[in-house]
Amino acid sequence: MSRSVRTSPEGSDRALSEAYDTALLDLDGVVYAGGNAIVHAVESLATARAGGMHLAYVTNNALRTPDAVAEHLTELGIPTGADDVITSAQAVARLISEQVPAGSRVLVIGGEGLRVALCERGLVPVESAEDEPAAVVQGYGGPDLAWGRFAEASYAIAAGVPWFASNTDLTIPSARGIAPGNGAAVQVVRIATGAEPQVAGKPLPPMHRETILRTGAERPLVVGDRLDTDIEGAINGEVDSLLVLTGVTDGAQLLAAPPQHRPTYVDADLRGLLTGQPEVAQEGDGFRCGSWTATAGADRLELEGEGEALDGLRALCAAAWTAAGEGSCALDPGKALARLGW
Repeated sequence: MSRSVRTSPEGSDRALSEAYDTALLDLDGVVYAGGNAIVHAVESLATARAGGMHLAYVTNNALRTPDAVAEHLTELGIPTGADDVITSAQAVARLISEQVPAGSRVLVIGGEGLRVALCERGLVPVESAEDEPAAVVQGYGGPDLAWGRFAEASYAIAAGVPWFASNTDLTIPSARGIAPGNGAAVQVVRIATGAEPQVAGKPLPPMHRETILRTGAERPLVVGDRLDTDIEGAINGEVDSLLVLTGVTDGAQLLAAPPQHRPTYVDADLRGLLTGQPEVAQEGDGFRCGSWTATAGADRLELEGEGEALDGLRALCAAAWTAAGEGSCALDPGKALARLGW
């Protein structure tokens, strides 16, 4: 794909499941929400798999092991093996193993997923700064992670022990709403120490490297719901991406996306894997997709036409991103999005 600034979603005359060999799927907000499968996810993934597409599940959540994630997906009706799951715990464990001797002790501030990943790399998880760790690693440990764990991390880091984090997502979705994520916990330790961790998870390169090493993907397509992790990670990895609108990103955020957050394709949900993508064409001062035409006015985005709402959103993306260039579109999208039901 082009490495120039993206100013429009792309089209595809082939189903995405045929154009790409591997789907690198985020979990929360893409495959499930609150532990339950998102509508159309199970059947869409089954069809993509039956057509020959390899499905891999890539998550920044370091709490659960790949076995636990695979078991959950299988229970939802998505047959999955542990080898099909890649976590930020695995990415950060590899990063640590490249910087400390084999058999080193690592102070773990997090859950079972981190401990298993460290053991896989020949490292020894420990619980205290007094265990003379060679590194500190911090990952999401669930809502019951004791406050004293942050103190243990702070003591070791203040003594000069290198600090690693699985990811720095500030929030994490839960069945009851949005909860503080590992990034919020990292901030606690940052305040206490003044230090900065090495971070492995999306959108940074160590996570993409881990994913490619484990899947062997040659033509991967990143599928996600977050612009600042999934889509930015795809752009950093120089691969194409599909944004699905079943998670945290809404229409206004998509239209205001800066270049590093602009997806290759946009669709409502995982059914987008099974279809081609419509072209967005420039017509005069506007951009046309399907029966909709979008233009950038003096102070707001304008939309004319009717038909499939997603086509209107794609046309608006082209108008907004072109107007913004290398920045973020500041034009008011409210009236145009309201016509589409957003």
